[in-house]
Amino acid sequence: MMQAYLDSGMTGTAVFEFFVRKLPAQRNFLLSAGLAQVMRFLQEARFEPAELEWLRTSGRFSESFVDYLADFRFAGDVHAIPEGTAVFPNEPVLRVTAPLPMAQLLETRLINLLHTSVLVASKAARMVLAAPDKRLVDFGLRRAHGSEAGLLAAHAAYMAGFAGTATVPAAPLWDIPIMGTMAHSFVEAHEDESRAFLDFARSRPQEVVLLIDTYDVRRAARTVVDIAPVLEREGITVKGVRIDSGDLPQLAREVREILDKGGLPHVSVLASGGLDEWKLRDFTDAGAPIDGYGIGTALTTSEDAPALDCAYKLQEYDGRMTRKLSSGKATWPGRKQVWRTYGSDGSIAGDVISLEDDDQPGTPLVEKVMEDGRPLGEVPTLAAARERAAAQLAALPPRLRALEPAEAYPVAVSDLLQRTADEVAREIDRRGHRGEVPAK
Repeated sequence: MMQAYLDSGMTGTAVFEFFVRKLPAQRNFLLSAGLAQVMRFLQEARFEPAELEWLRTSGRFSESFVDYLADFRFAGDVHAIPEGTAVFPNEPVLRVTAPLPMAQLLETRLINLLHTSVLVASKAARMVLAAPDKRLVDFGLRRAHGSEAGLLAAHAAYMAGFAGTATVPAAPLWDIPIMGTMAHSFVEAHEDESRAFLDFARSRPQEVVLLIDTYDVRRAARTVVDIAPVLEREGITVKGVRIDSGDLPQLAREVREILDKGGLPHVSVLASGGLDEWKLRDFTDAGAPIDGYGIGTALTTSEDAPALDCAYKLQEYDGRMTRKLSSGKATWPGRKQVWRTYGSDGSIAGDVISLEDDDQPGTPLVEKVMEDGRPLGEVPTLAAARERAAAQLAALPPRLRALEPAEAYPVAVSDLLQRTADEVAREIDRRGHRGEVPAK
């Protein structure tokens, strides 16, 4: 397609926007995420010599096209809704303005980065809302859809309010706190469970969390009570225990009682194993004495909604507004802005999507973040996105914070955008159905 653009001389300025067409059935909102990764990709996107050589020898591409790719550097503009912002259907999460071949080339990678990040951040946000004041840790790398997806999930979950991750490479990349415990194999490899606990604690004295469900949870909890004074004399404090199976609320109550009676009220009780936001809410409502949760598969795969109906579509080319008219996939033309209003209590009240220069009441959400391929100022930090996400979740109306589907958040289209869309549709109809074959 890019080669065809170049062969046809179609190198004018194009405007593409990334948006989500509709929310999954169990989502009342989404969180914008993935912008930092997109900006890094755009600054670093290059074709390596080996890649160019393969393209040359594949027989699929012209020499002039491969030469174009050899010099590829992103030199366009990017507008985006900041990471951590609540977003809704048809809102332009990201806009790319660049020569048509350049902007088109980015489509697959941008969707890939944004889709995974938005998907997991939105799932993580539901978990944060379901278990307020609990420490949530990402345990999901092993069942993520690939190692990169696992890393993106660690970033997205931390942004949404998770306390940390067990994915170690996320720490040097983004300074995310790493939080891990032991595995059942460590206990099984020892002939004695108490010896396993002691060896593990002495090897990792800074953050001792012991897994107590390999054999018998109650017996293991009593073992922790027995060995804790031994470790204390060595300057090592047991910080927590983790239960990974069984009736977690009931076991947590029994373990809490054993620890408290054994003089260990400071030892946290953590739980993991097949958890999602529904279970977190049930455990919270039941008053289970669980201080934190390790969450894996349901988080990194967004198990109940594993994909978003999202798109990166051309909205303007060479000064002419464009749109799709396909049934169920029609788009809004032009460069757009989103205006958000708030209620008297500070909660978000409604959005209006307009053309970029059609001012509406409220706060504009779409900001320019790159110009001529370079970031404007500092690249947005994860800490700033995390702070924004917390504020956004706090500003959601109660119905949107619920896990059950709620009445849709109001997103209107400005009168001018509606008229413009109608005009573009009429022009497409006029041009597209009169049977003319363009001259070469």
